[in-house]
Amino acid sequence: MGKRPAERSIADNEAMAYARYLRTSPQKLNLVAASIRGMKCEKALSELQFSHRRISGEVRKLLQSAIANAENNHQLDVDQLYVAEATVGKSVVMKRWRPRARGRVGQIKKPISNLRLILREREEID
Repeated sequence: MGKRPAERSIADNEAMAYARYLRTSPQKLNLVAASIRGMKCEKALSELQFSHRRISGEVRKLLQSAIANAENNHQLDVDQLYVAEATVGKSVVMKRWRPRARGRVGQIKKPISNLRLILREREEID
């Protein structure tokens, strides 16, 4: 009796990695994700390594995880991989406050993001 195995949500020539609760706003994370969309994985790793944005280190770790998933779980060729999709989503927002003049409160919102990377293997042209 038990559940049937879930259908694979991505194609056979794709691998995915998902990061939740990245401590930055989706707008800032999307700037980093846009800089690697469509790039070969090797070039995207070097782009992220030399990026000055704070969150680029976390995105680089996620990209390395997606490459490892492609190699070990789906037997894809690492040299043919490229970043097909880099999707940024909004997660929870931590709400903090700061005392202001005359007994009032200034609200501080600390947004949190999610990131999903899908790597695809390029078809060889013969």
